[in-house]
Amino acid sequence: MELALEKKYRSLAAYFSESTNQTITLTFEEIEKIMGYSLPSSAYLNYSWWKKTKAPARHYQAWTAAGYFVTYVQPNHYVVFEKLDAVPENEGHKDVLIIRPALHGDARFLSVLYKKSKMESKFLVYGQEQQEASAKKIRQQIIEWKQSGRSVILLAILDGEHVGYMKIKGNDSKRAAHRAEVNFVVQAHKRNVDILSALIQKSEEWAKDKGIKRFEITILEENAQARKLFEQNAYKVEGIRKSSVSVHNTLQNEIYLGKVFK
Repeated sequence: MELALEKKYRSLAAYFSESTNQTITLTFEEIEKIMGYSLPSSAYLNYSWWKKTKAPARHYQAWTAAGYFVTYVQPNHYVVFEKLDAVPENEGHKDVLIIRPALHGDARFLSVLYKKSKMESKFLVYGQEQQEASAKKIRQQIIEWKQSGRSVILLAILDGEHVGYMKIKGNDSKRAAHRAEVNFVVQAHKRNVDILSALIQKSEEWAKDKGIKRFEITILEENAQARKLFEQNAYKVEGIRKSSVSVHNTLQNEIYLGKVFK
């Protein structure tokens, strides 16, 4: 009987289980982004670490359980995994998107993602722009939120790259403990609708597991795509704050949406 997979490799196992690609090439950094943990030094130094398939090692189960095996390793650079099952020739590469809670090891990558999204997006509301984006602050927030159990950052990882996140901030008041504030960042991508949809779904699953009954979110009125997607997921417009945000010297409205879970 195979030993249980270590916690640090479970997200990597989820990535391979979701993939239908015959060949997957991942850099060491992409693997660490998927995991949320650093690889051990032996993974960087020894080709044999990737080729192990026997106890007491267990890390290999992350890919072998999904039918993948390591076929090539460029030390300190990238790894090639191949699936032994036959794949139709007309099947092209399919993106693999996974959503998982952020770990303190993700802080550096989250900081980069936030800063990049801030430069690209015209839809960030003022509250998001004012957030401290340093890795140290983000790491501390992740740790504190994990301890509280009422807040979380859900990461969207597409083919080994962080492409978005959803922050769920719970309320410490007993009378308001059933509700949480939500905000999100999704990097410009052809699959941004799929990414946000996945974040919405996973965030609600997380909330229901924590006993949270209501989500509240604020978006700019100009962000019609996001508004439409939230409304399709049963979020209701509860108010509009006129000319409340200045974006590139243009006043814009904020829309408040809410959803009560059944």
